[in-house]
Amino acid sequence: MIFSLKQRFIELFSGSDEAIRTFFAPGRVNLIGEHTDYNGGHVLPCALAIGTYALVRQTDEPFVRFYSQNFPETGVITVSYGDLSYRREHGWANYPKGILAAFQALGPLETGLDILYYGTIPNGAGLSSSASIELVTAVMLNELFRRGLDQLELVKMSQNVENKYIGVNCGIMDQFAVGMGKQDCAILLNCQTLEHRYLPLVLDDCAIVIANTNKKRGLADSAYNERRATCEAALAKLQSVRNIASLGELTSAELARYAHLLSPLEQKRARHAVTENERTLEAARALERGDLVRFGELMKQSHLSLRNDYEVTGVELDTLVEAAWSHEGTVGARMTGAGFGGCTVNIVKKACVQDFIERVGNAYAEKIGYEASFYVVDVGDGARELTELEEMSR
Repeated sequence: MIFSLKQRFIELFSGSDEAIRTFFAPGRVNLIGEHTDYNGGHVLPCALAIGTYALVRQTDEPFVRFYSQNFPETGVITVSYGDLSYRREHGWANYPKGILAAFQALGPLETGLDILYYGTIPNGAGLSSSASIELVTAVMLNELFRRGLDQLELVKMSQNVENKYIGVNCGIMDQFAVGMGKQDCAILLNCQTLEHRYLPLVLDDCAIVIANTNKKRGLADSAYNERRATCEAALAKLQSVRNIASLGELTSAELARYAHLLSPLEQKRARHAVTENERTLEAARALERGDLVRFGELMKQSHLSLRNDYEVTGVELDTLVEAAWSHEGTVGARMTGAGFGGCTVNIVKKACVQDFIERVGNAYAEKIGYEASFYVVDVGDGARELTELEEMSR
């Protein structure tokens, strides 16, 4: 694949392939720990072997040329270092432009660039294609211009670009998992402190299967904001009796003790935030023991809490998950991401994967009226430059 991408690069930008360097950043999936990030809790994501490739060559020109193999209709987009402002018509290219602007703010960039991007993350699947293109660009610029930033600084820069330049108020989990991922490991991350540790994700005879509802996520920003606001209101009331900075500092028993302070809706939302944090910590312990069965039980509890207390699933996600639960090859299944569409994450016995895809897919299409998409994914490393050996194997 890299060979054909280099041929395409030469078609677009001419020259030879001698000075072309190749970088890669993965996508990510969150195994458990949903809507806990802004509530002071833990998440448990892993990086995937699918992601975004960036082929780049430095030039003597005072501009940067971007091209995406995934969006050929936009053609080559040329931007000068003198104007790196956000422009709606540049679409996908605003993500790398934002990173370029962040690097330029640290000091002038000495050369022009020709860059070809190619992503293997399904568009709109909620597997962090935006964080992937941000990190592949950040790692690339850091190497090309020898800025010496460490990976965590690149992660924080990428989140800041998405927040301030793109205008999406995301937490840090996506960029962190994409930048800091390790092969065959999950990351237990405290989103408030960024304390983290790697846990072995030993799947043995199981595989991770992502199922995409293919529902366009009009993820009502309003619905997300409402849940966040309700949790903040609950926290403010609880702070009158407890010296806490976030819901993630409470146990279920403590929350039950003070539940009378909250409205019925606040009780439900806070209960999810608190119990999901506890589930995530228990899931981490299960992984350390190699206990996938318990991990799968916690995935189910997570989905039920997201459905009943946080109310962010919807018929599409519930249909996929319930069909997965009824399949004998399923170890665990839950919605992943913000909800209101998007994907489920499933741990499935390898011997059953094809039957799982067929039966769960048929059940979904019969009820919903259109098909889901399925991806069997491996757990990979974080954003980096590819070695010559890695290039040859792709």
